[in-house]
Amino acid sequence: MVSSTTTSIRTNGATNRKTAPVFVLGCGRSGTTLLYHMLLSAGGFAIYRAESNAINLLEPRFGDLSRPRNRNLLLEAWFDSRLYELSGLDQKQVRAQVMAECRNGGDFLRIIMESMARQQGTERWADCTPEHLLYLDRIKETVPDALIIHIIRDGRDVALSMEKGNWIRPITRQKKQKLAVAGLYWEWIVGKGRQYGRKLGNDYMEVRFEELVTDPPRVLREIGKFIDHDLDYKRILENGIGSVSEPNTSFKGETKGGAFNPVGRWKEKFSPAEVRRFEGLVGQTLEELGYPLATTQSNLLESSKLKSRRALYRAYFNSKLWLKAKTPLGKLFVTKDLSWV
Repeated sequence: MVSSTTTSIRTNGATNRKTAPVFVLGCGRSGTTLLYHMLLSAGGFAIYRAESNAINLLEPRFGDLSRPRNRNLLLEAWFDSRLYELSGLDQKQVRAQVMAECRNGGDFLRIIMESMARQQGTERWADCTPEHLLYLDRIKETVPDALIIHIIRDGRDVALSMEKGNWIRPITRQKKQKLAVAGLYWEWIVGKGRQYGRKLGNDYMEVRFEELVTDPPRVLREIGKFIDHDLDYKRILENGIGSVSEPNTSFKGETKGGAFNPVGRWKEKFSPAEVRRFEGLVGQTLEELGYPLATTQSNLLESSKLKSRRALYRAYFNSKLWLKAKTPLGKLFVTKDLSWV
């Protein structure tokens, strides 16, 4: 059953691109938040400083939302979370609309975001939940007019950031493997996103993080054409929402005098052995994405040991995704308490 919120902004089966929702997605630590805050700073989007987690967490946790009981459980948890507090919405109005119209995670997301857009006097909204990259098929099924921007960053820099934050843990809990496993996760989720994205035609766009931070005016113009939105660079800087206005960012051009530079940090942080091991695992994908390798030992890229490790973790990541998205066991991967998001 399609909710009225889905049909209300589609006319004769065609999408109004100028008001279509935009999903800024990518592997964690790839610049999704920065790009999302650029869109918000440009104006015309509902301002929501949070990841919705509607498709990757809420829908799996609360199950079939065509059932009133599940919708009630979802609302009770959501109203008691930071996600609701940041929305600024009226609880009574949200409950009435969700109970009347919501039948899936996409419906819930649209109801919440369109309500915020109306309240703030804007025409459209955007979502920035990195893991939604794994659910592009579900997003397009439940939010048919969605436009997808997939931001991709050098996996070596992504892995460094993930390792520091302890984002991805090795199966064997061996600390020395953290960097490599983060790289394998980067390769897996980026590959999944690109695989799904190829099916979406003109509703899917890829952006390189490195180009975004070194030449933002050009990249923002390209994104603006894709989503049919004026992304004026000067206005974005002036409004400076969130990460756009943080000091020492390359986005603001503050790269002189040894200031913060997020591009190519791995060249200083990786040991020679880490470079060889990392590129032996995911070097082919790095090259496919246009990132030159530092490894000159081509035979390392064919190491049977590294191939086995790569296959093990791909199977592990795929199994977790399948269990979470397709079976009742998915509830084990998420929590009813949303206070942490």
